[in-house]
Amino acid sequence: MTTFEWIIALLLGAVVLSALARRACVPYPTFLAAGGALLAFVPASPSWTLEPKLALALFVAPVLMDAAYDTSVRDLRRNWLPISTLVVAAVGVTTAAVAVLVHWWLPDMPWPAAVALGAIVAPPDAAAATAILRQVKLPYRLMKILEGESLLNDASALLIYRIAVTAFAMEHLSWSEFGSSVALGLLGSVAAGYLCGRLWFLALPRFDDAPSAIILQFVGVFTVWIVAEHLGLSGILTIVVYAIVLARTAPARTPARLRVPTYAVWETAVFILNVLAFILIGMQLRPIWTRLDDAVRLQYSEVAASALAAVILARIVWIAIYGTSLRALVAQGWLRAGRSFRLPTLKGGMIVSWCGMRGIVTLAAAFALPEGFPYRDLILLTAFAVVLGSLIIQGLTLRPLILALQLKEDDFMAGEVAYARGAAYRAALEEIEGDPSEEAELLRLEYRGLLLQADGDPNGGLATGELPADPLRRRAIAAARDAILRLRESEAIGDDAFHQIEEELDRAELGAHG
Repeated sequence: MTTFEWIIALLLGAVVLSALARRACVPYPTFLAAGGALLAFVPASPSWTLEPKLALALFVAPVLMDAAYDTSVRDLRRNWLPISTLVVAAVGVTTAAVAVLVHWWLPDMPWPAAVALGAIVAPPDAAAATAILRQVKLPYRLMKILEGESLLNDASALLIYRIAVTAFAMEHLSWSEFGSSVALGLLGSVAAGYLCGRLWFLALPRFDDAPSAIILQFVGVFTVWIVAEHLGLSGILTIVVYAIVLARTAPARTPARLRVPTYAVWETAVFILNVLAFILIGMQLRPIWTRLDDAVRLQYSEVAASALAAVILARIVWIAIYGTSLRALVAQGWLRAGRSFRLPTLKGGMIVSWCGMRGIVTLAAAFALPEGFPYRDLILLTAFAVVLGSLIIQGLTLRPLILALQLKEDDFMAGEVAYARGAAYRAALEEIEGDPSEEAELLRLEYRGLLLQADGDPNGGLATGELPADPLRRRAIAAARDAILRLRESEAIGDDAFHQIEEELDRAELGAHG
């Protein structure tokens, strides 16, 4: 079978596995990981490979860009304490636990290699958890904590990973070099991401057709990553800041006819990249496995199983320590719960503890290790085992756990959506209020009817209608869009509510022809 035929077959198989995963209410990466593992041992399967240096740029940069674009800065700031402890402390504890355990199993394994493995398996995957969390309703704050963690923990884990790989290459790394590396990686990456985001809009207005604009978006993401890596910065953190800057400015400058196809293409691209990552990493398992003798296979399997257990337990232990410590501080009167600080609940802690599935970042980071890196085969096998094991153990049981705990969904999101929709309707009405034409009166009647249903109805939407008022409708939609942009800027609504109303306005705008 030719390479092209294999690609078609594998993409079709991925679509089927994804459909089965949705029907079974499990994360689709679970089935992709199982499929990748099985593919590795199919006798006639291809043996594709990829330059290790390309792995992070190809697989991580677009996926992270897609996740960071939808991130709410307001919610990150409001939940900074739990998010920061998960991003820094949980990742650090997991990295240390895995490194110590693996070094205990293999005393001749260099510490930089052990730390690199710990950092590789430390960050949970955003796509796997989100696939479950979208099926069951959780309290809004809990969702924002998990989303914020999954976005930023990649940066902290890969910063440790990079320092470990560099330390091995240099054979030693002093504390002064370590400190300067961290400072450059953090401050320089934030500055570079912000600058690239601002510079991007110099080129944006020059391309107003969807294919060119979408291609340039991908070119921009890969260019930002490559430039950051060449400058010795953190590509992960640079992309996160770059995406957040774009998310704050792009909606006001991008017409609906560009935004709608852009979202569809990015969603498809992220799915394909997940498919390719699991396939390519799975293909590396067969040659690794076949060149190992039985004793080494058993030892590597024991190391991989131990790493999986350490990853799961380290997260549970840290979150238990975090919750217990905060409750003790509040009981002693040293901390006071309020809007900016809320005491974690036992049920919420259990959910966060179990949302530790690993995914594409772990696979890409393992694959990106340079050839000749000590115990590279073991690290690849362990990374895939941790991804597959966590997706099966936690991915298949997370939804039943959430349903068993019976967490009550709050109406925070619904209230923001209703508030934003009402503000959008009122702004649309004000824009056409002085127009005496019959078309304007028909449009006013339409919007007044919708406004009556807007308050408290998060499932409503702007009608696209067939009324002969398309120029007026576009004016009204533009005013409504300005209104929700101002609400987000003032943080009266979050990005979730903003994007939901933005999508409704886009549909209405595309329906207003003439």
